[in-house]
Parts: sequence; C-alpha cells; structure tokens
Amino acid sequence: MTEPAWVQHAIWWQVYPLGFVGAFPAEPPPGPDEHRLRRIIEWFDHAVELGASGVALGPIFVSKTHGYDTTDHRRIDPRLGDDGDFDELITEAHRRGLRVLLDGVFNHVGTDFPRYRDAVAGDDTSWFLPTGSGEFETFEGHGELVALNHDNPDVVDYTVDVMTHWLGRGADGWRLDAAYAVPDRFWAQVLPRVRAEFGDAWFVAEVIHGDYSAHVREAGVDSVTQYELWKAIWSSLNDGNFHELDWALQRHNDFLDVFVPMTFIGNHDVTRIASKLENTRHLEHALVLLLTIGGTPSIYAGDESAYLGVKEERVGGDDAVRPEFTAPGTGVGDRGRDIYRLHQYLIGLRRRHPWLHTARTSSVALTNTGYVYRTSYGAEALVVALNIDDASMSLSLRDVGLAEGRIVAGSGAPPQDVLSQAEIEPHGWLIVAPG
Repeated sequence: MTEPAWVQHAIWWQVYPLGFVGAFPAEPPPGPDEHRLRRIIEWFDHAVELGASGVALGPIFVSKTHGYDTTDHRRIDPRLGDDGDFDELITEAHRRGLRVLLDGVFNHVGTDFPRYRDAVAGDDTSWFLPTGSGEFETFEGHGELVALNHDNPDVVDYTVDVMTHWLGRGADGWRLDAAYAVPDRFWAQVLPRVRAEFGDAWFVAEVIHGDYSAHVREAGVDSVTQYELWKAIWSSLNDGNFHELDWALQRHNDFLDVFVPMTFIGNHDVTRIASKLENTRHLEHALVLLLTIGGTPSIYAGDESAYLGVKEERVGGDDAVRPEFTAPGTGVGDRGRDIYRLHQYLIGLRRRHPWLHTARTSSVALTNTGYVYRTSYGAEALVVALNIDDASMSLSLRDVGLAEGRIVAGSGAPPQDVLSQAEIEPHGWLIVAPG
C-alpha cells in the first residue's frame, strides 16, 4: 500500500461546489465578486461536528457548465470566486484540522479549452485524438467533452504542473475523474513526479468496473472508488439478498490486500441513498455497513441528514442530487436529525477503532434477510448483525466465538449492556464488542 499515514484516519465529507453554492445551474451565472466558494467555509464546522476529517471538493476550475468540461485548470471558476477565495478555504479547512481533496479532470477538456480551439482552427492537434473526419474523439460520446491524447508528453507535463500547482497552494490530494478511461501508463508517468515533490499527497481514481487491484498496481494510485460495494449495499437491502453483499465483501477483502478503497453509499453522480432504498428503515443498515468495514469512507453532503434526490438520465438529470445548500440544519426534519446523530455516533466509533480502516470481514451467519459478520484486524474485532426481515433474529455470541459481548450500538438496544445472546428486532441491527 502506498497511501500516506494520515489517510488511516480519513473520513471525507464530499461537496459538489457548483451546486452547493447555487452557481450551476443558474441564469445568469454569478460573478467572482460574489465569492460563493466561501459559502462552503460556513459549513466546515458542520463537517467537524459530523466527525469528518476532510472535505472532498468537486470541480472548482473554469468550465462552461457542470465543472467537468474544464477550460483552464489553473484558474478558479469565476462562478465560485477567485484565488483568494481558494486560499481562504484552504486556510479555514486546515485551521479546523480538515484535509482538502480536489477533483481533477484530466481525461478530457471542454470545447473552450484554448489548445482545443487552436486545434479546430487548424493548428497543432497533438493534444487530442483526430478521428480522420475533421473531428476529435470525445468522452463517451459527449461532444462537449474532448478526449486528451495521453501519449503526448506535453499532456503529461501539463497534468503534473496542474497537480503540483494546487498541492503547492495547500490541497492534500486529488480525486482523478474518469480515471478508468485514461491509460494506466499515463498515471504511472504523472504520479511519481508529483509525489517527488508532495510525498504526503493522496490520489484516488474514479473507477466503476473492472480489476480495481490491477488498476492500483499499474497506475500507481493510492485508492479507487468502490462502486462494486456501493451497488451491493443498496441492492442487497432492496432485494432481500444478503448473499450479494457477502460476495462483494469477500471481493472487498481481496482489494484490501492491495489497497484501501474509497467506500461510499452516495456521491454526486448517483441517486441519494435515502431515495435509493425502498425501505427507509434500511438507511441505518447501509450506514452501519459503511462505517464498520475496511475502507476510506466518504459521505456525500446532505446524506448525513437523509436528503432525498433522484438522478435521471436526461439533460439536467443530476440537478436533484446536486442542490443548493443554505444554512446548516435548515429544512432538516426529525428523521434527518436522527440520521445525523447516527452518523456522529458511528463515525465516533470508527475513530475509537482506527483499525477499521483496514479491517477484513467474515460471514458468521447468512440468510437472504439476516447477516452477521465479524469485522476484524489482528486481535481487534467487532460483530455486526443486520436484520431486514419482518421477524426478529436471534444472535448467540458463542456461535461467533465469544463467551459474552458488550453492546456498542444498535436499534432498540441500550449501549454497554453485556450479554451472551441477543434478539435483533425486525429491520434492526446490532454492533457488539468482545466482553
């Protein structure tokens, strides 16, 4: 594993800035004099109170629309503000002990990217991939997203320059957008040069399908986004099929032998977990899973308060999951406050047990609607029981190798009780530590 030591304690709170501050979609777009990036600073205390140790920002560089059609990687998007606003954000984050992760789009650029405009005008086309018909290759058929030529040494140099520039301004790492579409050999050239100057930086690649471990080894990234597990969590809860989850967790164990994945149950690209789950009671189960298994967890802003939002496959279909935020706590009902407190408690549990970062899970009892697993690292262990059945579920601690256990948390269960057997209520859950 290559990750910096500080990542062992990392819990990210993810923000999509353009939506968060109401800068996109917006007509007319706000100007830099509104300094909207600073609105995110107003939420830093919320992130700290939640228990997060870092803020993972979506794109903040100049673009025409949603931030992923970058036109200048060295300038803050004027809809968000300017360099001074970025510097203030870094200062205020670090003052609170929060790391800052940036979102780098290096697979493609927007059609206003200066070198692309020059290429269209007939100048040097070497930064792009001509199709032979006067056009250039695009990213997944999106005409406004022009694919870069990653075999061009100038593109390598440019990416290194951008990364080191913002790390030098105080950022702590990079999320590499659409990294799955970029040849691993490109990252293998870029990242050693960046690490030579910023050895404590962390790099997580957006990868959806495929061989995660091979990507880490060949590209040299520290981590990848664990979409397999994200899918297994909501799908198993909706379908009443914990066998799918158990299979995904076995795969997850294999990944942990090579790297620590970025784990999540929500982000800016998917339907919010509170909307995805068909039974709202199972939101707690999803959160318990996220925070008791190995990984570097990321919590998408709003999910900690059970925000709703459905992603649609249409133009503007992401807007519902990327809303504008006002003041912390505004518009949050009783359910949202309960979920927020559960986040706080489980994040606190994870902080008290930092070994969970690299914990492996093993199935103790498994049915379609009941799952008991042991999460452990070395001599440390917790036992987690999840019940999504309409009937209660019995748990004998002797069956998991414990004479007795101490309740750490659970639905309808008083913490600190010592027991040898437990009943998990219908659609309930329980976390037990060795007594």
